[in-house]
Parts: sequence; structure tokens; C-alpha cells
Amino acid sequence: MDNSLSNMLRAGVAKSDITTDDKNALIRDPLFTKALVVDDGNTQLVIITMDTTAIGARKISCGLLPDVSEEFLPTLRNKIENELNIPRKNVLVNASHTHPPGRLLCDDNQQIERTFDAVRRAYENLQPVKVGAGKGYEDRITINRTLRLKNGKHWTIRHSNPSPADDEVADVGPIDPEIGILRIDRLDGKPLAVIYNFACHPLFGDAKGSITANFPAIASKVIEENLGDDAMALFLQGAGGDVIDIYFKDFERPRNIEPIGITLGLSTLQALRNIRTADAKINVITETIELPRRTDFPERIKELEAEQSALLESLKGTSLNFKTFLPLYLKYKLQPDYPANYSYRYLQENKIGSDELNMMDSFVAKQIDKYIENIRAMEKLARIQDKIATLEKHQRINAESASPTISAEIMGIKIGDFVLISSPAEMLTEVALNIKRTSPYEYTFISAFSNGYIHYSPPADYYDKGGYEVTECLLAPNWQEIYEQKAAEILRKLS
Repeated sequence: MDNSLSNMLRAGVAKSDITTDDKNALIRDPLFTKALVVDDGNTQLVIITMDTTAIGARKISCGLLPDVSEEFLPTLRNKIENELNIPRKNVLVNASHTHPPGRLLCDDNQQIERTFDAVRRAYENLQPVKVGAGKGYEDRITINRTLRLKNGKHWTIRHSNPSPADDEVADVGPIDPEIGILRIDRLDGKPLAVIYNFACHPLFGDAKGSITANFPAIASKVIEENLGDDAMALFLQGAGGDVIDIYFKDFERPRNIEPIGITLGLSTLQALRNIRTADAKINVITETIELPRRTDFPERIKELEAEQSALLESLKGTSLNFKTFLPLYLKYKLQPDYPANYSYRYLQENKIGSDELNMMDSFVAKQIDKYIENIRAMEKLARIQDKIATLEKHQRINAESASPTISAEIMGIKIGDFVLISSPAEMLTEVALNIKRTSPYEYTFISAFSNGYIHYSPPADYYDKGGYEVTECLLAPNWQEIYEQKAAEILRKLS
């Protein structure tokens, strides 16, 4: 290698198809593992993005997220260190968190072999580059799924239970609309790769339940086709724990990931044009912390059972069934002034001093209101049943762990002005915004779902509010303080 280039930043990229080999699987589009290797002459770094739901979640999810085993990350890291001489602690693996049902990926051994092959080819293709950091903005395709209710509680939008009544909703929570971008150009100015970081929750691809890399794959395709020159786009999932796409619970339109992906891709490209590249150095810090497991499951379950009992009690005294309720409801809503009959019948009753129709209307209206209250109670009961079952499952997981803490690896990465802080959890928006707000670097972004999986990590003040992300959480509330302090410490060290 030319000595004049020996201290320049070099980078290489490659990808491998990791889609399941099951011939009976319904596949919409292929799933990829993509590898970026960067080397500044002193430090080498590998960033791997995988089209999968989680990294090493098989055991902790009780088999619900089965694709990537707990042995994948340590085995892959050892292989990279032993065969390519890149320190294992300098390897970041991020899951896109795509959610199609069923098995997504090829078998365990092939996942390791194909991912390593992508890293090896990226390493062999290292070439001098310049890099630049920037931010895009996209607030039209996502929404915070944890609704703020007027009673101070939270209700999370999910398909496993109904949404709350409109008159109970006070507000929606925050989203992080930033697209964090690392632009990597060859020395001739042609693009080699783009890392784009965005907080989202790619849950369902289509109504068929097909295997898909979801709308981030569409966005990557848009970016790559527009850049040309065999440039590669690597999607890096952000703090998407409480974020969903805006159309998630629409029942009036078919599921279609194309518009969302195209929008994200175009917004990334728009910001990419304004990023200037230059020489850069790399810094990587990897530390492991112990986060406390929660112990409040019995109290939370007891609270829900008390609410459940009160709701069941409220169902007493119901006269209507659905057969009688629906026609009465339609009639009384279509013509609230004269619901039971024509207006002239009411006028005639008024002339003769009778009030029978009005009295009947009053009685029927009370029965309709009572039935509507019962529907709301049913919706809340469905949610409570789901929450109790989830809490009991996580109580078992924590009890069987025989440990009061969960290990969590945090990586801090700085490539020029581009800065990443990782988390193995499904981090919620508010925590990510806290870290960004206090970071000394303008271009600081969160790489959640990275190097492991430990379920959700909600802010401490959410625990009494009852959202799904708190229910589906193994951590005690003080996890947040411990994590944020360590993240701040790593950010300071990166300088």
C-alpha cells in the first residue's frame, strides 16, 4: 500500500443473503446482513446490520424471537478476531427489528458463515475514503404508539387489543424524526456507502404475513438506486421501542410498505446531498454494565386484578344484547330529536299532554349508554388479560435467571463527527432524546437493538402508567439512571 495512504481512513462493504432456506416459506423480499469495515491505521471497526428482529433473543423471548441464537454474537466476534485480527469488542451488530411471523433466517451455522463472509469481503475490499456526518428529518411516517390518557395512564396501540376510546385520549408521545447519516465516499467523490439511522418499528409487511425486510429495505433500495456506483445503504435501527408506522392500525387501506420506505429513502437522500466528506479518525469504547431486574411483578399483577374485578362488577344490570343494541343505537344516533318515530307522533303526543315517547327514549338511551360502557369495559378487560399474562411470563424469566441484574453491553463509536451509542434494549424515544440532548457532539445517534436483546427499556416515570412497553420490561426503573450515566461517560471518553 502507498505510504501516503497508510494513515488514511479506509472502508469496505459487502452483504450476504440470510433469508430462510425453507422452500415453503412465503418470501416477499430477501433479508440481508450487510457489513461495513473501517480502518484508520490505528483502529478497526466492524458495523453489521441484519434484517432480523433481534440479536440473541431466543431464550429471553421464550422462543418468540427464534432466529438469532445466543451463540451467534460471541461466535461471530471470535471468528472476526481470530481470522481478521479485528478486536471482538470493535464489532457492532444491529437488528433492523423487522417482525414478520415465523422463521425469517437461514439456520444458525449459516447465519454465522454468511455474516462472516460479508465481513471478510468488506475487509478484503478496504479502500481509501472520506466521510461526513449529517442529519435528515422525517416526521410523516411514524407515531408514538403509547397514547397519553386523560387519567394520567398510558395505553399502547397494538393489534392484540383495542385502542382506547377517543374521548379518553389526551395526547400522543414524542417521536425522534432525525435520520442520522454517515456518508462514505471514495477518493474520486463517488459514494461507497451510507449508514442511515432512524427510529421505527417495522412490524408487518403485508396482509399475507410474508417474510420481508420491511420498509427499511425499500428505503435502502431507493438510496442505492439513486446513488449508483454500487453504493451500499446500511439501515441502523434507532430507539424504536415506542414508535410504529402511522398506518399501523388502519383497517381502511391494504398494508403497503412501499410508500413508507420510499418516503424514508427520499428524505435520507435529500439530507445526504448537503453532507461534505473529509479525512477522519475512529474511536471505539465498549463497556458492559449490570442493569437491575424488576421485582414488582406481584404488585403490578395485583393492581390489574383489582381493576379487572371492578370492570367485571360494572357489567351487571345489562338489558340489551348486540342484536337489540345495534338497531337501537343506529336509530337513536341518526335522528336524536325523534328517534322512536316520526316527528309528527311526538308533536301529537305533546298536544294531548302525553309523554310516553319521550319517557321511552330516555329509558332506551340509558340502555344504549350502558351497553357502550360495557363495550369499553370489554376492551379494557382484553388489555388487562394480555398484560397479566405478559407480566407473569416476565416474572418467570427473571426468577429463572437466578440473577438480580441483566448484563448490557454499550458501545460508543466515533467516526469523524458521526457518533453512535448502542443499547441491547428496545429503547423508548424519551431516553434517546435525553442522551442526544446532553451529548457534546452535534451528530449523536442511538443504535438500539444492538449486540444482544433484553426487551424494553422505558423511562423510570413510565412504570406507574401502564403502557405495553413497561409491561413487557424486565428492568427495574433505576436502569435508566445507570444507563444514561454510563452513556454520558462513554461520550466524554470518545473525545
